[in-house]
Amino acid sequence: MKNKIRILFVALIVGACSKKEESISPTIGTITESIYASGNLKSQDQYQAFVTVNGVINDIFVQEGDSVHIGTPLLSIAHETQQLNLENAKLNEDFSSLQANQGRLQEAKAFAQTAKAKLNLDSSVYIRQKALWAQQIGTRIDFEQKELAYQNSRTNYLSANQKLSDLSRQIKFNAAQAKKGVQLSGRLAADFTLRSKIDGIVLSLLKEKGEIVNSQTPIAILGNAHAYVLELQVDEKDIFNVALGQKVILSFDAFKNEVFEAKIVRLAPIMNERNKTFLVEAKFTKAPKKLFPNVSFEANIMLRTKHNALILPRNYIKNDSLVTLADGSIRVVKLGLTDFQKAEILHGISKQDAIIKPKE
Repeated sequence: MKNKIRILFVALIVGACSKKEESISPTIGTITESIYASGNLKSQDQYQAFVTVNGVINDIFVQEGDSVHIGTPLLSIAHETQQLNLENAKLNEDFSSLQANQGRLQEAKAFAQTAKAKLNLDSSVYIRQKALWAQQIGTRIDFEQKELAYQNSRTNYLSANQKLSDLSRQIKFNAAQAKKGVQLSGRLAADFTLRSKIDGIVLSLLKEKGEIVNSQTPIAILGNAHAYVLELQVDEKDIFNVALGQKVILSFDAFKNEVFEAKIVRLAPIMNERNKTFLVEAKFTKAPKKLFPNVSFEANIMLRTKHNALILPRNYIKNDSLVTLADGSIRVVKLGLTDFQKAEILHGISKQDAIIKPKE
């Protein structure tokens, strides 16, 4: 009976020892404070192409993966009416051009020259008659007739010059207006052809020939095939710690156990009100060998690094301020740099202290 009691007592002691919580002590090491951010990889200059007119896709000139340059036609929208308007504008330009109206100008110039010759003749006759009348030679009626003929010729000459000037201005105006009409019609017709805004590649074609499209519908996605931008979404509470040039550590699901590096090159000046985040852009300093647009990633923006720091896992710290010692006592600690897994202890415990996980 005594042996059974002794065995039971030993078992209770062993069970109690097995339930004793494991403890750890702070360690000396390096810690880097960082900000977590998720994001998507974008091709540099990546954009969605939209048409500016409504209509039916008449033809598609490129395929996905094709290289394009600025101005390369991507597709066209059916625009028979606009084409007729352009042709009509060209006809009007031809009709209104300076060259087409040279006959009218020459006629007006000839009329003005004739009026000038008539004025010169009537002027000389009037001057002679005036001189004779001053000597009381001839009759007053002759003098007044010559004077009236001179005045009429002078009026006709001035009128002919004015008509020539007005005709010249009108022809120049009509020619310029017709030319602008062609330019306007041509520009409107050009709106029916969607062209590339960048040197790059066609990443995706979102529509097919024969589909109805409008200015609200993206038609294609284009981007740079050789350069990428990392778009990070940073929470509003963290954005004040982010600055240009900071190092970013990246991980992709497609590259297990590998990390890549980038640096911040742009901070958006305004917050996205829908998700309360700021857009932060970064560029690779160490990139994977192969990349694709729109791939998602996770990132840590490096803020500060400290060596020879007293470090403790964060799951051993309650409310970022309290730790439980092995004897069950509670101690207040002050934290320094922190990351997702560990924290720097500034004071409150030493590396000799044994710490257990706090109870929930």
